[in-house]
Amino acid sequence: MDSGRVLFWRLIFIYSLATGVAVSVTLLLGLLGLEFTAYQWLIFWSGVPFGTAFFTSLDFMLINRHLKPLAPVLSALDRGEKPSEAVLGAALVRALNLPQISAVRVTTVHGPAATFALIGVIWTANTVFHAGIAGWQLIALGTMIFVFASPAHAIFEFFAVSKTIEPIAIRLSRELDGPIPAEQAKDLISVPLRNKVLFLAIFVSSLPLVFSAVSFLFKFDRVLNAHGFVVPPREMTSMYVWAGGVVLVCIVGAISMAILTAREVSNSAARLVDAMRHVERGDLDDAKVEVLTTDEYADINRGFGLMLDSLREEQRLLEVTQDLAGELLLEALIGRIMTATTDLLNAERASLFVYDDKTDELFSLYADGLEKVQIRVPTGAGIAGAVFTSGKTENITDPYADPRFNQDVDRRTGFKTRSILCVPITNKAGARIGVAQALNKKGGVFSNKDESRLKAFAAQIAVSLENAKLFDDVLSIKNYNESILQSTSNGIVTVDAEAKIVTANESALALLGLAKETVLERPSWELFQGDNHWISESLAKTLATGETHLAVDAELTQGDGAKASVNLTTLPLLDSNQEQIGSMIVLEDITEEKRVRSTMSRYMSKEVADQLLSAGELELGGTEQKVTVMFSDIRRFTTIAEQLGPRDTVSLLNDYFTEMVDVIFQHGGILDKYMGDGIMALFGAPLVGPNDADNALAAANDMMARLAVLNARRAQVGGEALDIGIGFSTGPTVVGNIGSTRRLDYTVIGDTVNLASRLEGTTKQYGARIVLSEFTVRELTKPALLRELDLIRVKGKDRPVAVYESLGYRAGEPLLGDLMELHTVGIRAYRARDWKAAGKAFAEALKLYPDDGPAQVYVERCRVLAKTPPPADWDGVWNLTEK
Repeated sequence: MDSGRVLFWRLIFIYSLATGVAVSVTLLLGLLGLEFTAYQWLIFWSGVPFGTAFFTSLDFMLINRHLKPLAPVLSALDRGEKPSEAVLGAALVRALNLPQISAVRVTTVHGPAATFALIGVIWTANTVFHAGIAGWQLIALGTMIFVFASPAHAIFEFFAVSKTIEPIAIRLSRELDGPIPAEQAKDLISVPLRNKVLFLAIFVSSLPLVFSAVSFLFKFDRVLNAHGFVVPPREMTSMYVWAGGVVLVCIVGAISMAILTAREVSNSAARLVDAMRHVERGDLDDAKVEVLTTDEYADINRGFGLMLDSLREEQRLLEVTQDLAGELLLEALIGRIMTATTDLLNAERASLFVYDDKTDELFSLYADGLEKVQIRVPTGAGIAGAVFTSGKTENITDPYADPRFNQDVDRRTGFKTRSILCVPITNKAGARIGVAQALNKKGGVFSNKDESRLKAFAAQIAVSLENAKLFDDVLSIKNYNESILQSTSNGIVTVDAEAKIVTANESALALLGLAKETVLERPSWELFQGDNHWISESLAKTLATGETHLAVDAELTQGDGAKASVNLTTLPLLDSNQEQIGSMIVLEDITEEKRVRSTMSRYMSKEVADQLLSAGELELGGTEQKVTVMFSDIRRFTTIAEQLGPRDTVSLLNDYFTEMVDVIFQHGGILDKYMGDGIMALFGAPLVGPNDADNALAAANDMMARLAVLNARRAQVGGEALDIGIGFSTGPTVVGNIGSTRRLDYTVIGDTVNLASRLEGTTKQYGARIVLSEFTVRELTKPALLRELDLIRVKGKDRPVAVYESLGYRAGEPLLGDLMELHTVGIRAYRARDWKAAGKAFAEALKLYPDDGPAQVYVERCRVLAKTPPPADWDGVWNLTEK
């Protein structure tokens, strides 16, 4: 709905309604006194619509024009748009001026236009239709329009438009959200109350009275003449004088009363406005309003006087608060607050009790007359204890009649307590931290206003107590942070937004080889230049982007020219608003660590070395985590070693281990240990990753591929080809440093380790190369080329485990898909105890791959089971009797 259009049609309705009523009343009066004949009325009524159309069209155009600054703004607001402040201000000014504009339009345009239209209608009636309307009838009708209809219409529109525009003005004020801009405010039309009263006195009272008197005398004279009565001129003159005198007296009286009433109202309003201006300027002492009448202004002035009293009290409270703002010492601050409390509440004394959580007592932090005596009371005793416990304000007019009051304090101090006002003190978290008391109201009892004042002071006290605690906490944190900064082993340097060095701890100074006085307040680019320019570049990036920058294993040139290896981090320093106020440089000296890591990496993987170095002093113990454990072993190694001899055996192992361990490291695994010709590797230690099982499977496939390359090299020199078996499983293990305090071994233990070892041995029984458990298969997140080997129960375990063979290293073989399909058919028939169908499927597999180990195993197994079937409760699990 378009509010601008709605307002336009609402104003048209108001105007049309007022016009219709005015025309109807005017014609009614004309019917009663204008002595029109039927023919004259017919002709006149026929012309009225044309005259009405004339003057209403003028009003319609003016109404539309007067709405131009307002209607488009309302329409824009309906569309969700936000006009500028100037446009909103102009619209609000027009809305506020619209009632006065409407009244002026009716008085200055509508009235004359309606009179002119009437003259036009009567002239046309007399000229064209020979209506014979007399001049006095025309004058009387025009006077009724101008004297009665037009002023009444103006007054009606003024009030009707005022009522209509009120919600619109409220809406615009809220959208403007502030005062009207001065540029637009100057266009506001100010109409004094005196002018409005005079308008009513003249147009509603005086002019109608004159018209009534004149029309009466005129009609009286016509009646006399019509019946042939002759009144002596002297008597008629006396009647005219008497009527004129009465009218004049009435007019003078009405205008005088209007002026006097307007003056009295204006004077009362002026006094109130003058007082309000004093308040606006902050001169509360000069803002005085006396009650001089008994009308509504008396109530207004009394209410304004009460408001002034409250404002003066608020001003005193504000002055006290501003005065206290510069006080830093808690005792002095509390003393000044309590002194102000005593003064403003007109009390004899005031006291402050604070909660001591160590003793569960309230102790007097301030008490008038007891500067050297501290009062301590349990939290459940006395009026103070009751208020603290309940959290409710107590206003007691007779303390001695209250059983909670502790009279011993009065006896000890010699003070007579006659009344008590006690309020709780709560912090911003809502917890009670004490109570404030005012004692003995001078000249009466404490009022509700006194309660509000004391609560306000209690809030100020709470802020003061919390600020004091905050200051102590900040000081403690500052000292604590400085201690941390100086005691940390890393070098820390902070710079401000201009890259000037603000702080540098002892570790940083030692690492840089510089003295403190040569570093602080120095531009960072002067300090870090030459060989250390990379530090300035990293710091400049952080200052420019607000991002953290890292430099790992970088070389730092120290003050004496020596070199140090460091890890450097530059990171932004942010304030509470997340605005960058500087940067911090963290220098980690890894010179010794780098040397140790270089030595350790020859004996263990990088990951284990990093973990051991980060752990510091080695300790026995471990943690439980999910790890994929892999075992690999060289087939017939004993026979090969006997043929090669010790020297060539060691050379073979070195070549083999180099290739295999390199593959394991490439896929994120770590080497746990060598076991003769075997390798034990871990995936997921020391850190668990989301793809540990995938990495282990990929490593196993690549180990077979790398073995083929190694065998090709050995074949060129006449060496025998190597064959290996790989088994691995995934599950919970205990990972950590295991052994004695003198000799530690970082390894894993648990059922998962044992199962992985058994699966490596299983590769021999099934003629497979890579065997993994169902637990690893469940952890795979990537597609893998697997075939299920069997359900087995390893020695020493009751629960069967599904095992699979990885054929990923054979993915390029053309008949591999047919082999896996026949294998799946055979396994399905085998589980269904259909030995014939199973044997046939595996036999077909052997035709494709005569050396396929699993197919050979199942052909023989089906032959045996066909002759000696298993029992009826056979579950398809094959028990392994060897480790």
